[in-house]
Amino acid sequence: MKSIAALLTCHNRKDKTLNALKTLYSTYEKDFPTFTLDVYVTDDGSSDGTSEAIKKLFPKVHLLQGDGNLFWAEGMRHSWKEALKKDYDAYFLLNDDVELYPNIFDQIIFTHNHSLEKYGKAGIYIGATEDKYKNQLTYSGSIILNKFLYTQKRLPANGQVQKCDLANANIMVATRSVVNSIGILSEGYSHGMADYDYSLTASRKNIPVLVAPEYCGHCENDHKDTYDGFAEMSFVERKAYLYKPTGLAFDSYLKYMKKFFPFRYILVAFFGWLKLYFPRIYLNYFKNR
Repeated sequence: MKSIAALLTCHNRKDKTLNALKTLYSTYEKDFPTFTLDVYVTDDGSSDGTSEAIKKLFPKVHLLQGDGNLFWAEGMRHSWKEALKKDYDAYFLLNDDVELYPNIFDQIIFTHNHSLEKYGKAGIYIGATEDKYKNQLTYSGSIILNKFLYTQKRLPANGQVQKCDLANANIMVATRSVVNSIGILSEGYSHGMADYDYSLTASRKNIPVLVAPEYCGHCENDHKDTYDGFAEMSFVERKAYLYKPTGLAFDSYLKYMKKFFPFRYILVAFFGWLKLYFPRIYLNYFKNR
């Protein structure tokens, strides 16, 4: 790899965004002067001074602006489309709440070489993240255990390269040949699910999706229970939350199911109706089963 474009999007979490950029640049500048790194950040309407701080502290960043309605998936697409104006060997998707470890580029290159040697082609590479304070896995690639039940097992870093079916894009590298084959993140996802869609699309085309041997960063799982207080909402509030990109994002989930697990589509649609009209029944008898 001779050139990499790092892609980020952010909204009103300045300290985390700046820390992610700090660890990205410090790791690159210290250990890997042999390839170029360009960084593209879409600030999706932050009001906390994020853009101003990035301009001051990281003037080399290609800083793009959103209107506050892009959310994660569209924000990342916005950064990625700008990066496509140049020709890079790889595109490094990075969540702005990740604190990268110094091994990140070592792990990317090691996994890339493994992919070429074992599969004869480049692929998508995932850096597993951990909560270093709790010493537990947070995000990674996953294998699907049962397609009908849609059960998964998330893979911890275990010292070996592991092949997976789908993956979180907290740390995800897509090589040029992958982008030439399947493009970038699919349209139609505002916030979540786009990374699962992308990695499953690659898997369907026999493109290797591989988890690097070692943990590559610290990232806390700070997402609250998405159903917290759901049953107490009014019908109008529940309906809005059901479709909210940072809520249950039901339209994105339906799109994802129809595309990859169509035999579950009617069942998922039914449970969406059940959540809306009879939330207590759903929460008491079906959630987490």
